[in-house]
Parts: sequence; C-alpha cells; structure tokens
Amino acid sequence: MSEAMLLKAFKGTNSKVPVWFMRQAGRFLPEYRKLREKHTLGEMFRDPDVATEVTCLPVDLLGVDAAILFADILTLPSGMGFHVEFAAEGPVIRNPVLVPSDVMRVHDMEGLEYIAQILRQVRAKLPVSKTVIGFAGSPFTVLAYLLKEGVRMNMPKVLRFAYEHPEAFNSLLEKLTRNTIAYLRMQMHAGAEVYQLFDSWGGVLREEDYRRWILPGVQTIFRELGGNSIYYLKNSSHLLNAMTESGARMISVCETVDIASDPRLKGITQGVQGNLFNGLMYAPTAMLLSETSRILKAGTQFNGHIFNLSHGIHPDMNPDQARRVIEVVHAFDPQKGVI
Repeated sequence: MSEAMLLKAFKGTNSKVPVWFMRQAGRFLPEYRKLREKHTLGEMFRDPDVATEVTCLPVDLLGVDAAILFADILTLPSGMGFHVEFAAEGPVIRNPVLVPSDVMRVHDMEGLEYIAQILRQVRAKLPVSKTVIGFAGSPFTVLAYLLKEGVRMNMPKVLRFAYEHPEAFNSLLEKLTRNTIAYLRMQMHAGAEVYQLFDSWGGVLREEDYRRWILPGVQTIFRELGGNSIYYLKNSSHLLNAMTESGARMISVCETVDIASDPRLKGITQGVQGNLFNGLMYAPTAMLLSETSRILKAGTQFNGHIFNLSHGIHPDMNPDQARRVIEVVHAFDPQKGVI
C-alpha cells in the first residue's frame, strides 16, 4: 500500500509537494456555509457526523492532501472546566481565570471522546492517500484565551498575570501542557497521522520570555508524543532560532520569515511547512501563482516541504484561488525544481 505523499514529506522522500491550508474547512466554502445555516457552531463541533463532513469537505472540493480536524483551539479547555461558547464573533469563555485561585478549579480533561469519534470516522471515510491531521493550541496560546473577558484578546492582562502571579501562571501552563499531551495522544490513537501545535500568540513575546514560558512546554509535548509533528508559530521571525529547538519534525512559519533567503534556515534538520502569505489569495492570479512557484522552489532546500499558508484562509476568499494554487503545487516537480 502506497504511503500518503504528506507522510513521505516527513522523510524527505516525497516526489510531489503535499498541500493543505490552515482553516481550510472554514467559512470560505459555500458548502460549509449551507451546513452552518442548520447548526450552531458549537453543535457542529460536537456532532461527530457533521464535524466529519466538514473535516472532509476541503479534500472532496479542493483536492488538498490532508484533512485537519474540525474543532476549535478552545475545545481542550472546554473539557477542563471552562464554559466556552462559540459565538458568531468568536469564542467566549464565561468563567475565565481572573485571580490566581481560579487556577485551582482547572481539572484534567474529560468529556472529549467525541473528538476521537470524529477522527475515527474521518480516517474511515478518506482514502489512505489523504492524511488526517489532529491539532491543539500551545499551552501559552490557550492560556492567553483563558484569561480574557469577552471576545477580544487582552495581551497586557496576560503579561500582567504572568509577572504578578508567576506561581499560578506556571501552574496553569503545567496543567495545559499535561492535558495537551493527553489530548493529542487521544487524537493519534483515533487516527490522526500528523498533529500540529498552533502557537498563535507566542510571537508577541520577546525571545527571553518565549524561552521561559513557551519553549519548555512545547519541547515536552513533542518529546513525549514523538510522531509526525508540526509546530506553527505566528509572527515567528524574531523567534526562529528558538523555534527550531522545539523538537517538532516540521516547523511552520508565517510570512515574516522568507524561506527562500533567511540564512537561519540553512542546514536545519527539520522540514518546513508554509508559507504563502494568505493575503495573496486576494491578489491577481498571475501574482498569486508566481509567489506560489517561488515558495515551491525555496522548499526544495529542506528535508521535506509541505505547502501551506502563512496563516488561515479568510472567510471571504475565493475558493477558485485555492484550487489554482493547489494545481500549481501538484504540478511542481521538487526533484527538478520546475512545474
């Protein structure tokens, strides 16, 4: 049985470049919006049949090489004692951490078996040529959401809590790290062949604080789980050196890193995922495909390359633009460096 192309990329043996997009199962697909008219977002996340359908939509409609679990970055804390509502404007936590004593009520995850059921169904539905990807947020990124009130992120509040209450802050990080490992292990056992750790807020930190608050937990997660792992860090340029120490087998960088010319990427042992600037999906087709080709050629220098965006697809992006990119990626020959 032939191994999926995306899995081969982790070994550097892929004859074609695999491609998937962050937020590929989201609101930019008309078929998703039709489903959304029938269900609340929370219902869609928790109904294994609906979530399976949404997870598989981009494979069926776009031809991407992987399906990533349709869930939310706050699914894990919703099983750890947090009341999470998925409102239209974004997730809202009704019982956030406001004072250090609130950390005491945070318990180990429970009630998330539906996530395993979704992944089992997705793996059974897709051909073996398509890879199933699980995911979780990094402990710091998830923690940042747990301290917010309302919808908007308040990073100064997160930093104030970290500096004024270091014991409670580190205790919450430790609980999240331990449960992230358990959560991702459950996903792997249920059929996820690859997992990605999203660090959407780590890039706001100085390198000193990144190494103090984020890197140890991330290293623990990748060390404990092993497997085909991807570490995504938004606003990653100033943290690239530290990021390569994460222990992930693939690092996924945003548009702040030029993978074609950044000298810090020369000779790294990891593969690289990315990193078409997602804003270019609005650009004229010729410009979009030219940049796609440039990134594909840059990816040939690494021990494996997975094509992806710098961040997620926006809701108003044209699906045809995504299809054009996928066609170019699949036509590319990484051995010859040509389309």
